[in-house]
Amino acid sequence: MRNFSNYIFLICCLLLCWQKAKSQTNTKSISDILIGLQKLDKVGSVLYFAAHPDDENTRLISWLAQEQKYRTAYLSLTRGDGGQNLLGTDLGINLGLIRTQELLAARAIDKGEQLFSSAYDFGFSKTHEETFQFWDHETALREAVWIIRQFQPDVIITRFPPDKRGGHGHHQASAILAHEAFLAAADKTKFPEQLKTVSTWQAKRLLWNTANFGGHNNTSDSQLKIEIGHYNALLGESYGEIAAKSRSQHKTQGFGAAASRGTTTEYFEHVAGSKAEKTLFDDVETSWNRLPNTQNFQKLIAKLNAEFQAVQPQKSVNDLIQLKKALDTYKINNAHPQAANHAYWIAQKKKEVQDLIVACTGIWADAYTNQSQHVVNNEFIFQAEAIVRNPEVQAELIRVNDQNIQHNLPTNNLWKGSAATKVTNTSQPYWLIEPNTLGKFTVPIESVGNPTNPEHAKATFVFNINGEPISITREIQHRFVDPVKGEVHNPLVVLPELTVEANSSILLSKNQEEKSIEVIFTRHDKSKTIFEVNIPPLEGWEVSENKLILNFVDENSLVRTLTLKPTSANAKKALLRFNYNGETLRQIKTLEYDHIPTITWFPTTEISCQSLQFNNEVKNVGYLAGAGDLVGESLQQIGIKTTTLSDQDLSAVSLQQYDAIIIGVRYFNVVQNGGNTHKKLMDYVQNGGVVLVQYNVNSKLSTDKLGPYNFSLGRSRVTEEDSKFSFDEKDIAFSYPNKITNKDFDGWVQERGLYFAENIDSSYRTPLRLNDKNEQPHNGALLIAKHGKGKFVYTSLAFFRQLPAGVPGAYRLFVNLLTNEK
Repeated sequence: MRNFSNYIFLICCLLLCWQKAKSQTNTKSISDILIGLQKLDKVGSVLYFAAHPDDENTRLISWLAQEQKYRTAYLSLTRGDGGQNLLGTDLGINLGLIRTQELLAARAIDKGEQLFSSAYDFGFSKTHEETFQFWDHETALREAVWIIRQFQPDVIITRFPPDKRGGHGHHQASAILAHEAFLAAADKTKFPEQLKTVSTWQAKRLLWNTANFGGHNNTSDSQLKIEIGHYNALLGESYGEIAAKSRSQHKTQGFGAAASRGTTTEYFEHVAGSKAEKTLFDDVETSWNRLPNTQNFQKLIAKLNAEFQAVQPQKSVNDLIQLKKALDTYKINNAHPQAANHAYWIAQKKKEVQDLIVACTGIWADAYTNQSQHVVNNEFIFQAEAIVRNPEVQAELIRVNDQNIQHNLPTNNLWKGSAATKVTNTSQPYWLIEPNTLGKFTVPIESVGNPTNPEHAKATFVFNINGEPISITREIQHRFVDPVKGEVHNPLVVLPELTVEANSSILLSKNQEEKSIEVIFTRHDKSKTIFEVNIPPLEGWEVSENKLILNFVDENSLVRTLTLKPTSANAKKALLRFNYNGETLRQIKTLEYDHIPTITWFPTTEISCQSLQFNNEVKNVGYLAGAGDLVGESLQQIGIKTTTLSDQDLSAVSLQQYDAIIIGVRYFNVVQNGGNTHKKLMDYVQNGGVVLVQYNVNSKLSTDKLGPYNFSLGRSRVTEEDSKFSFDEKDIAFSYPNKITNKDFDGWVQERGLYFAENIDSSYRTPLRLNDKNEQPHNGALLIAKHGKGKFVYTSLAFFRQLPAGVPGAYRLFVNLLTNEK
């Protein structure tokens, strides 16, 4: 029989790991305390299950967590790495890091918890079959089962159906996994290795939260209907208003939402388990009657709620301490069939009670450093502060970490101190420690579910409050005052000993020319002077050096220049890396956006070396930036000068200096006066210029015309990067100045193109056709038209992904499209 004291300890650790990633908040309002006291009497949980950040129903999550007071979590299988970014150029893993923080900000508002699997968002997928090829169906199921067995939800709710009605293949896959995991989590023959740590779990039911999605209304009067448009007087808002704030945290996706007020009905279709007739929790015991011998808990909780004084919350501290002691001494009957669930709820309620004790005393504690960065395995000093702000509380600070303090805390007197600590791992996000595949991150099962790192630099404050020991753990953060934002807390960055930065992540050798690349090595561990760095051989490439002896004396950064040259015109792609102490060196990547904490991580430093054979007559282009891409920077790699322009730069005289003007992705979705810009661009084409417009989406366009002749935008896309295509070899776009062949469409990443044109005027040439498996060819990915003396191109091919990835064929075709036709 399992040792349930160890089980409770494990559950407590998991609760902390899953919940602590919200913004570090040291205080609760009276409304928070009141809701928390009411929640003590609720013993029920619900898991909302979908695929991406922004898939979740924030109104329902808020209503479940704050009105019904169930423990509520949202499982996003992915971190949204494959989406778009309306606020900057960061895509892929960088975007996933940003959207993780956006989700945590959303949960801080609607009070749900946030969970993740290790699935990687590889971009839009049309079918669940394709999705599971990337995610690996069995691995994805194993992780979903693990999360369910840990979280032990009574009710599981999916956002999507398991078929084409779900749209995105990831959506479909999430519903399929939810159903499979609902069954498998209760089956002891499924993933039995997990049962050394967690127990099997059978949720009561699985439902689909139907909606009007993708133009299809999936709701029905025959479905379970729940009214959730309530107004919460404690919060001063309805759940529609709270939901809008939560939803609006998905800022990189442009999902700002208007508040809704008044009655709102949610619909639910039965999927599996016991069918619900009246409520989501039909036949689920959600009171303390769920656990035997808990009458004393119920009496104490009733007393706490009846006698709570909003202006004197400290009056409730002693009763909360009595409840904590009762929970601490509760005996789990190991022979009971629900013993594991009893242990789960005791652990959960102990955490809730301790949080309420801290809130009612008015205790505030913080741990911080004035430096934003420290070095792994190096001791550093952090500052600690604590204060008890409510009267009538007898409090003593016993210790901080291993340092004895033994300091009485008079009411409203701030204690300040310091302590030493060190961290044995860098602050690299746990899912990025090992290399990922196109479908998933490499993560040990024990870490699955955590939104951010379960381990970090921390300070544990041990108090004696009214005679009872209470521990508070605070993440050590970088705290500083910004003249605009005020006091700011950012996660502490724990650096590796040595990092290396390159001036570019790609090296393109045109026509077998020798290329130079500059790299900067920075030592962070000042106790070391000499570092030996090895460069592994690159097949098909000559490298000027294969070993670097770095001797740091007074400086902390050293610059080295390497030269590389392909040994043949057909040299294959190679990755230039740097090894130190048997590991590949990393760089420092910092993501700064106003709406989230600063993010720092350490991607592997690697330069993608490509041999590119091509002709180019384009020397100087102007670039109108849209929602954010790296096309302009990529063109610099092949010797094309790229100048970023604004609408004010678009006079006929100033544009004459450019061989072509490129319009960034979604430009006409994000600018205010697209019609005025369009006219200036068409005048430029009329006078002999080339304009290339990259993809836009078909909503919120700032102009009713994108080119010299009419076409509209649809939602068709080709998501298989190795999909079928055909092109008119006689069309000059595929012959001048570079002869395009089938090989030029090899090695594309993530997708071919998106939001293809439709209803295309016959004045356009459409020389390219492409399609995913089992679909008809589409001709809307590339439109070319002569207009006056110049050329206009509209392309929804995903050049914004291919060029930064260094895809040779994409460069050759892009140069052709920029070249004026003769």
